[in-house]
Amino acid sequence: MIAIYKREYRAYFQNMVGSFFLAFLIGFVGVYFVTYNLNYGYNFFAYALSSGLLMMILAVPILTMRSFSEERKSKTDQLLLTSPLKLHSVVVGKYLAMISILAMACLVFCLCPLIIKLQGDAHLKIDYTAIFVFFLIGCVYIAVGMFISALTESQIIAAICTMAALLLIYFWRHLVSLLPSGAGANVVMLLVLLVLVCLIIQAYMQTWAVTLTIGGVGTVALVVAYFAKSASFESLLSTKLANFDIPSILSNISDSYVLTLSSLVLLISLIVIFNFLTLQVMQKRRWS
Repeated sequence: MIAIYKREYRAYFQNMVGSFFLAFLIGFVGVYFVTYNLNYGYNFFAYALSSGLLMMILAVPILTMRSFSEERKSKTDQLLLTSPLKLHSVVVGKYLAMISILAMACLVFCLCPLIIKLQGDAHLKIDYTAIFVFFLIGCVYIAVGMFISALTESQIIAAICTMAALLLIYFWRHLVSLLPSGAGANVVMLLVLLVLVCLIIQAYMQTWAVTLTIGGVGTVALVVAYFAKSASFESLLSTKLANFDIPSILSNISDSYVLTLSSLVLLISLIVIFNFLTLQVMQKRRWS
């Protein structure tokens, strides 16, 4: 894993992708810092980070698009798949190389609250908490981008799909608010989600018996629950899905100065899940 990490970390600066990522992210967050904190006098650096989160949507795909796509296109991934290296070491090594570059940007951001302190009042505890959460959100974004990169050999497709996925995450709260609140509509949407889950299970396990069993049991359970207590399905999806609003975790720090344990668990869980999914994609390629 250490060898993979060192190779990937050096490669990001040899082809200037790492340097471009750092310059882009630090530059734009710096603009927000100068505008909000130095010009307008806001003494919370968290405001600048919340605005800079939008720039991550453009920066992260550039960083992650080559993680697996480039090796797949050049066929060098065959060396990794047939080598005695464990695949989890490859995945974790590549992932650690990318988040190390993100950590470098966050270390630079740590200077900003101190600059605000030199100008007057500062809220160091809140600002450094915001930087930590910004780093964790970036880790989630990178995990998503790495997973998408593992699905295709085209870096362009990987970058575009990652950007689309991150835009979906960024506007999650607004999209969830558009969901219908009626009980019947929520049951229909849950059935659609069940079908999607069954299709994923079928694609992975290639066993129709298991897929149909899960689909049948899930459908019966939803229908029975709906007729037994239809009121519980009112606004069910919009309420539950609103808990997965990642950008609001950072905005809550800047607006309400609140960081909950459930928010940290959500971020860490998403990091683990998308790294696991990337590992499963590589495992499938190794044995196919």
